[in-house]
Formats: sequence, C-alpha cells, structure tokens
Amino acid sequence: MTFTYEALPMRVVFGAGSLRQLPQEAERLGVRRLLVLSTPGQRALAGHAATLLGEACAGLFTEARMHVPVQVAEAARAAARDADADGCLAIGGGSAIGLGKAIALSSGLPVISVPTTYAGSEMTPVWGLTDHGRKRTGRDRAVLPRSVVYDPELTLRLPVDVSVTSGFNAVAHAVEALYAPNASPIVSLMAEEGVRSMAAALPAIAADPGDVRARTDALHGAWLCGACLGATTMSLHHKICHILGGTFDLPHAAVHTVVLPYVAAFNLPAAPTADQALRRALATDDVPKHLARAAAELGAARSLAQLGLTERDFDEIIAQAKAQPYANPRPVTAEALRSLLTEALNGTLAP
Repeated sequence: MTFTYEALPMRVVFGAGSLRQLPQEAERLGVRRLLVLSTPGQRALAGHAATLLGEACAGLFTEARMHVPVQVAEAARAAARDADADGCLAIGGGSAIGLGKAIALSSGLPVISVPTTYAGSEMTPVWGLTDHGRKRTGRDRAVLPRSVVYDPELTLRLPVDVSVTSGFNAVAHAVEALYAPNASPIVSLMAEEGVRSMAAALPAIAADPGDVRARTDALHGAWLCGACLGATTMSLHHKICHILGGTFDLPHAAVHTVVLPYVAAFNLPAAPTADQALRRALATDDVPKHLARAAAELGAARSLAQLGLTERDFDEIIAQAKAQPYANPRPVTAEALRSLLTEALNGTLAP
C-alpha cells in the first residue's frame, strides 16, 4: 500500500447550539474586527451572528451571490478595507463562504465559516470566481477557513428542495474523490462514510424537516464529503458543473444533482474500486440509476432541460471542457461529452 495524504489544518466546532461559541472562536484566532458575510436571504442570520460577536463585529456585507462574481468580490474586499477588518465571518451556503475565500485570496484575512447548507466549501482550499461568463477555480491554503462552526440547528429552516440538492452536491464531492488520481485509503473511508450518512439523512429530512438527528447526520456527511474534495483533484463532474454555473448561471446545487448520475455512469466502469465503495454506501447494484431515482423521488429536477439548458449550448460546454486538461478515469472526447450531455438534458436515467 503506497499513497500520500496531506491533512489540512482544520478546526471544527460541531454540535447543536455551537453558533453561540463564535465569540470564543474569534478570540482564539486573535481577530477583533470581523466583517460578517452573507447573501441577502441570510441577512437576519448574519445580524444575529453580529450580535453574538458584539464589539468583535466590524460590519456586515450581505450581497454574496452564487458563483462569486468578481464585481461582488471586489465590493466585499473594499468593504473589508473600509471597515478595517482583520478577519471575516462567512455564514450561509457556498455563496457566502466562497466570498470569504475571495477576500482571503487577495488579503490573507482569516475566515471563520458557519455553513447552513451541505455544500462543503468550508472544508476545502478551493476558490472560485466568475468573470464574463467564465468561472475560474484554484487551490490556495490562504483561503482555507481557520475555524468551521457546524450547528445543525441553523439548517432546520433550510427548505427540503435546497436540502436535497445541497446534499447531492456533497455526494458529488465524495464520488469524485473515490476515483481521483490522488485518492488514498483515508480519503476513501471518509468518502464512503460521507455518502452513506448523507444518503440516509436526506429521506429523513424530506419526511420531517425539523428532525435534528437527520440534520446532524447530513451536516456530518457534508463535512466528510467536503473534506474529500479538499484532499483530492476534481474531475469531469466538477468541470461540467462549473461551466454550467459560470457560463449559463444555472443553480449550482441543482446542476450537481442532475449531472452526477450521468458522469457516474460514464466514469464508474473505469473505476471499479470507487463503484464498489458507492454500492456499499448506497446499498445498490446500480449506482447511477440509484442516484437518479433517489434525487427524483426527493423532488429534485430530473434533467438539465428543466434547469433551462438547451442542446444549442452543447458546443460551448464541450469547447470549454476540452480547453484545459484535468484528471479523469476515462478519456473525455467531444463525442463522449455530447452523448453525456444529451442524456443529462433529457433525464434518461430518471424514472
């Protein structure tokens, strides 16, 4: 057994009610002027966090947006400078946490993340910025949050439809980690357990959105799946989803949910170890069909057409996907991409 595994320096505070520990986390990091970041929809929660921080809050910036447009990132950086902030608190989903990373990328300011979805960005050194319809991503230790506060109580009001797609987004991280070129036994254990935990939690959340145990299991799964993404290389699935989000402004989590079964159907025949791990985690003999069926049964979109994509968009997607090399278990040809996109557009795997 030969592998390399580099652990990321992460601090995690996990448990119901842990949001109340924000002042102690700020003090531990030695930050005294935190700029609180959120989307407009989470303004009230951001205000609550600011109240908890008290004098350690330097102000609020509540204009975070999906896919982190560069204009929003520049405005947030200016707000941090104007507030003389020595750190940021990103509270919400991937949009807010991604914005915190954009500030950290250029300034080095430490970030505390409080996730309220299952996107997993808080566990990775991966940043993304969208400019003129192109989403650029990279990896830099400077953007890795210094502290992550997981409070399941903050996810109780997350709508079921968002919970489902956000959960599938997390599963996508683990799926790609299982066949990444830099996978390791440690990452594979986290990935399998993360998928198992999320797969069990999502139906329970759909049945009872107020089930704290199910919300806790989902957040635990999101943590594990996000950590897998942080430790490995992204492949075809994430490449396609970044294009669909950055160029066509499709909803990030919903795109992951629709695309995942089709990339799995393409890649898993060339990755039998990953396939076996996912079969165990999902208790199925057919991973792609199981993923598509489970998503549909939980009310997610069944096809890219439902999200607004058309066949006319394929040439642009293929051109971008082929423009830069990336690791993948199978060679990715233009013909294979067109076939995959056609199936995802029509939802052929969904019941």
